[in-house]
Amino acid sequence: MHSLIRNLDLSARGIWFPVSVGLLLFFFSLLMPKKKINWLEFYITFGVVGYVAWISDTVVGGILDLVDLGNPEITGLGELASYSFIPSSLAVIYLNYANKSNKWILVLLFTLLSTLIEWTMIQTGYLKMKNWGFFVFSIIAYLIVFSLILPVHLTVLKKNLLHNK
Repeated sequence: MHSLIRNLDLSARGIWFPVSVGLLLFFFSLLMPKKKINWLEFYITFGVVGYVAWISDTVVGGILDLVDLGNPEITGLGELASYSFIPSSLAVIYLNYANKSNKWILVLLFTLLSTLIEWTMIQTGYLKMKNWGFFVFSIIAYLIVFSLILPVHLTVLKKNLLHNK
């Protein structure tokens, strides 16, 4: 039992923040009225974005050793929330509300929100940057994800789902 508690990394400084934000965003994404995406698109997007987030964590945090979340020796509950729930929830919320008329407003809003979440994780002590340019790399990555990658993902998804009906 002691090793289970240790492996959850519950004593990590600032763990409350990613867990709280992850749960809040996850429940909002589940309960929001589905306007632009359906449940199948939600399900696929949630899984794909979560998978890509874990691959990114493996590369940026593990292989390149540019960031640490919580205890760098443990993949705990906060890391689970940070890579499984936060990015996936933000992605499906963004895709659910974005359209041609509000795309750039939402791109900027979700880039700001993602940046604020990351900055707060740094301020609470949960996320430690080692050689990662927060204001350069992170913001550029968020802009690319929300303006290009997620819209292309949804277009491909809708086209293929329609084609297979």
